[in-house]
Amino acid sequence: MTRDRSTRAPAGAPSLGALALAVACALGAASAAAQQIAPKPPEPATLKANADMAKTLPFANRQDFEDATRGFIGTVPDALVPGTGPRPVWTMKPYDFLKANEPADTVNPSLWRQAQLNAIHGLFKVTDRVYQVRGFDLANMTIVEGDTSLIVIDPLLTAETARAALELYYQHRPKKPVGTVIYSHGHADHFGGVKGVTTEADVAAGKVQVIAPVAFMETAVAENILAGNAMNRRSQYQFGTLLPPGVRGQVDTGLGKALARGSVTLIAPTSTIDKTTERRTIDGVEIVFQLVPGSEAPAEMLMYLPQFRVLNMAEDVTHNMHNLYTIRGAEVRDGNLWAKYIDEARVAFGDKTDVLIAQHHWPTTGQARIVDLLKKQRDMYKFINDQSLRLLNEGYTPADIAETLRMPASLEQEWSARGYYGTLRHNAKAVYQKYLGWYDANPANLNPLPPVAQAKKTVEYMGGADAVVARAREDFKKGEYRWVASAMSQVVYADPANRAARELGADALEQMGYQSEAGTWRSAYLVGAMELRNGVPKIPGGSSSNGDTLKAVSNELFFDFLGVRLNAAKAEGKTMVINWNFTDSNQKFVLTLENSALTHLKDQQAASADATITLSRATLDAITLKQTTFPEALQSGQVKIDGNRAKLGELFGMLDNFDLMFPVVEPRK
Repeated sequence: MTRDRSTRAPAGAPSLGALALAVACALGAASAAAQQIAPKPPEPATLKANADMAKTLPFANRQDFEDATRGFIGTVPDALVPGTGPRPVWTMKPYDFLKANEPADTVNPSLWRQAQLNAIHGLFKVTDRVYQVRGFDLANMTIVEGDTSLIVIDPLLTAETARAALELYYQHRPKKPVGTVIYSHGHADHFGGVKGVTTEADVAAGKVQVIAPVAFMETAVAENILAGNAMNRRSQYQFGTLLPPGVRGQVDTGLGKALARGSVTLIAPTSTIDKTTERRTIDGVEIVFQLVPGSEAPAEMLMYLPQFRVLNMAEDVTHNMHNLYTIRGAEVRDGNLWAKYIDEARVAFGDKTDVLIAQHHWPTTGQARIVDLLKKQRDMYKFINDQSLRLLNEGYTPADIAETLRMPASLEQEWSARGYYGTLRHNAKAVYQKYLGWYDANPANLNPLPPVAQAKKTVEYMGGADAVVARAREDFKKGEYRWVASAMSQVVYADPANRAARELGADALEQMGYQSEAGTWRSAYLVGAMELRNGVPKIPGGSSSNGDTLKAVSNELFFDFLGVRLNAAKAEGKTMVINWNFTDSNQKFVLTLENSALTHLKDQQAASADATITLSRATLDAITLKQTTFPEALQSGQVKIDGNRAKLGELFGMLDNFDLMFPVVEPRK
């Protein structure tokens, strides 16, 4: 697949997942934004905040830079991966500004340091027979040399970057064929490039095996389908794909540089790891797999290579604080469980490990340093979980906890515990959400006015929009950007056309972005500022799904998504029963519409159904991808409908088509 992925999904097409589709606007929106209202310089309060930050952390400690460059073998200029058109799939060239010795005054100096580390790219030797390609995508590709073939762990986000990474390896190492692909977990940056290192034909022929943790296929897309449209839009804020790279734009995600813009693919596993701990020998390489479901991903596994004394912590131990809650939106992760998994790996493998790697960032060498890192990462997640629970049990609200909680001094100075991707503030709120949900128990917050009505009354109470803006200008001069952003959001929601409020709100968000240590928060603030100034970018329509990803969508999940798309008002008072028969899987379903709810049962058929539809899943996928239509498939005999054919058209007429580019920093029209 080489189509432009900067588009919305077609009717009925579930999204691939928020990570892959965060590139939805990258192919053109960033350059268009750059031609509109330009970003502004830092204010004195921002200059002071960043200067103060530079005094608080051990910047003289260059150990991470030594680790990130150790074992360097070679690269290609700018890590350039050309695309089919003039725009490359991947290049580090736009990040040349990070070569400056001193941080830009519009970037938090701690984030600048992380961004420099994430800009280091090339092929690296981890130890004998273990290599990594880093800096060619958001994630790393690990290559283990078997006796006769290669074992590729996590083939990046896109086929183009994965192919380039493998070609770089072959420039410096013997050209053994790829015999095994391993997915550490079900996030797209760890499987999307699989067709860059192997083919579906070779996997089907048994030449290549694909190994993944149990439940990989179920979770690889399910996490992001039912709420996928919203996640995709929010991902534009998290990853900054709307922003051009630069000292006043996108700098880093914290976890890696950025998202590649190529073809996201998927080949189903031929084998899964089902036991909590499972030992396998693959082409002469022994690997001990440790399942860690519900940590950083619903299905995830760690790997220990005893012959090489290498421990691969996948994405459970990286060189930053990760997300218990990701701001693109996802189910909250369990910090207590995450810490437990890290400790189990430490006990099982810590005294047998000379090099710790992960599928992001750089290795850690030396047994003492490795054990120290494992302990501190363990304690970081346990601290956030337990101390947030302590405070909520004392009656603190999510905002109170975020404002109160501070990392212990023993962790605060650790670079690997800094909040470049997740942050202490939003992770603490995630713990509250996991255990108590959205409601803070104050009855005034149980059923407040909706945002627009709330904003109008608030602005009225504050003396009107002009008075609010005038006061906020004075607070802006004082550097009170959090309050100004909040106040101007109220004015914008009360009157989206209020230009003064939009511009002042954008100015406040921008300064907060310049001060943010987290790459994700910086991007969110700067995208918000851009949209307040310039409006929501206009993105062309088209397909954001493909045949590979649709294969991972079960029939049950497909029907669940139809239920999500059902417009209740259009369905009011209507009933229907439709049987579905899939000829390729022999699966049968009955789909029922009643009370504005669409339900389905597997292995059932209704004797009195309004219609019975018989087709293959491949035909349904082709219709979903707009490669054909139901009428065309009927005419060609690919679809057979017994009963009332009009019912199918009536059903699909009640389904909403989601607009990816809905407003975020202003109310819906």
